Amino acid sequence: MQLIRAVTIAGLAIFLVTVAFHHVCAQKEVSSSIAEWETLRPDGEEFEILMPKNSTAEVTKEPYHKMTLTMRLYLSDHPSGAVFAVTSMSGIKANTALYSEVERVNSYVDAFRRWFPTKIRGKDAVGKISLVGTKELNGHVGRNYNFVIGDLSGTLQAFATRKRFYAVVFLNKKKDLVTKEQFLSSFVLPEKQNEPPPTVASEKKPEDAEATAATPETQKREPHAAGSEGSTDTPTDAKPPETKPADPANTNAQGRRPISGGVLNGKAISLPAPNYPAEARAARISGAVTVQITIDEYGNVITARAVSGHPLLQAAAVSSAQQARFSPTFLMGEAVKVTGVLIYNFVL
Repeated sequence: MQLIRAVTIAGLAIFLVTVAFHHVCAQKEVSSSIAEWETLRPDGEEFEILMPKNSTAEVTKEPYHKMTLTMRLYLSDHPSGAVFAVTSMSGIKANTALYSEVERVNSYVDAFRRWFPTKIRGKDAVGKISLVGTKELNGHVGRNYNFVIGDLSGTLQAFATRKRFYAVVFLNKKKDLVTKEQFLSSFVLPEKQNEPPPTVASEKKPEDAEATAATPETQKREPHAAGSEGSTDTPTDAKPPETKPADPANTNAQGRRPISGGVLNGKAISLPAPNYPAEARAARISGAVTVQITIDEYGNVITARAVSGHPLLQAAAVSSAQQARFSPTFLMGEAVKVTGVLIYNFVL
């Protein structure tokens, strides 16, 4: 009996050692898929990072609101399937007299989210990010995000200095915690220096025009939403009525008025077609009905009222408008309300 017990214990020990050995080998095999690394210190940049050898670099100019941002992309689209990237962005100057640092960072994150996926998966690619938490690096406050582009998933770390915004990205089709940690932990920024006094808005110089363009007071942005026009037709010569200040939905939580979106049919992600009222059909009444709506920060319609069209068709149009849904619209990185019109064309 003792002999059997001893053999059993010995066999279990061998099994555990074998499992541990294979686990270690697997980890080494995964991390060794990156055969050679190099320290990247681009001229004119503030960072350094450990990057797979033979990475590429490119510089482009991209429009964002009324500004032009400079995008510098350092990329390794590795044969193993992993994506290593650092994006350096500039164009929104740090100026707390004009806008908060949170607004500045939010705008950079929004611009990055729209632009970066197209560099990895083509012009129709969409990136999804979700905030995990904050992270500090040598005095620079940053953020950690989960990041997904199609079949790739991983981590986005974002940091802002006075000169640049940096987005450090690791994506892969499979989990590779060893390589991800090796890459992300190697990103280094210099110690944050004491901030100079904020620039007074009334004394800003011509070179500050770029930052001025980023302020909520000087910027108007079309809502960022896409979708179907449903089964209704939108007249091309239709003009939205002017929003009245007395409208209860005319300001958001921060006191900012909704931005104008014009005719919104083509920007809805869900636009139910109205039911044709039986009474109007029997009377052979047709034509267009214009409904003024206000969309909240989440893309929901919170007010709807008919401003033109036959009275027998208006109730159906308003009911349909209240069910429409839109993507959230962002201004300087903050979700804002949007006002505009939906036009329903009732055809017998």
